[in-house]
Amino acid sequence: MINEFDYDPAAADDFKRNYLALVHGDAAPIHYPYTFIAPSNTGIPSGFDLDHDGATGGPGDAFGFGLFPGQFGMVVYAMFPIDYANVRTFQHFLWKDMPGALLPNDPAAPEPAGWYAAEELNVFRLSSKSHWDIPVTVGRETIHFLVSHPTPPVYDDPVINQNGRRNHDEIRFWADYITPSRDSYIYDDSGVSGGLKPGALFVIAGDQNADPLAGDSIPGAIQQLLDHPLVNDQLTPSSPGAVEQNALQGSANLAHRSSPAFDTAAFGDSAGNLRADYVLPCQNLTIEDAAVFWPLTSDPRFSLVDAASDHRLVWIDLTIPGKQTPTAPR
Repeated sequence: MINEFDYDPAAADDFKRNYLALVHGDAAPIHYPYTFIAPSNTGIPSGFDLDHDGATGGPGDAFGFGLFPGQFGMVVYAMFPIDYANVRTFQHFLWKDMPGALLPNDPAAPEPAGWYAAEELNVFRLSSKSHWDIPVTVGRETIHFLVSHPTPPVYDDPVINQNGRRNHDEIRFWADYITPSRDSYIYDDSGVSGGLKPGALFVIAGDQNADPLAGDSIPGAIQQLLDHPLVNDQLTPSSPGAVEQNALQGSANLAHRSSPAFDTAAFGDSAGNLRADYVLPCQNLTIEDAAVFWPLTSDPRFSLVDAASDHRLVWIDLTIPGKQTPTAPR
């Protein structure tokens, strides 16, 4: 999964052929026969003044922040077959349809009032990009790749915290989706209700924009997944580069309580380095190995990684119990 990949099927193919499938220095090419890309809520006009700036239109009034439809979207590449016929997308699921949703209120109003008007909530989508359930066939097994990219819990009114609340509930969506007793309210873009079938294998992945103990996310937001009884969080991906950068940068990192080895993103002096990106399998999958690709500054690949993104790649190796799963090259 790649986050912030603009929705453009041709570009997704070009990236696969002209970058991933080419040799880079001593790094071997990677061949992905299967691709999934779908529309994103980013940049799609809502028709309302969602950011309350007195004007309608622009990235802040889109269903997800973006200058054009599909900006900051997502793409998934797979070495094993994708069951395209059974992919589920949740781009159009409405935030108000989540029971107990953390919809923001305006404390400045004479009486408690919603930050979003009723007519806005009737069209306001939960996903800032989308949520996808992508079934991948590995031998005789199906693994559901559950991917999303919740909005960052910043760039909003710090009191009303509309982005922080949305981030929390975008994360909660997957926690409810994998829980049979909590999934009845969910519907996909085809109108099919319910979540994942009990016992189904899954891996949750994406830039969740939430650190367990630091940053601006609502406390407990990512714990909805990390502490879920069906999620295997026994091995936390780490890297030596994150530890090195934590020491070199200091600043906001000095106040963080999480181990710097688990950081996956570098947000500068204001927020510091945080664990924002996750690959979380279900308990029925065995984690053989896991890491964050964050090289040391002495590594010749550091300059490429540092220039590419403020986030780092997270990977895990998994085995399906009772069989040896083919290992795909990283």
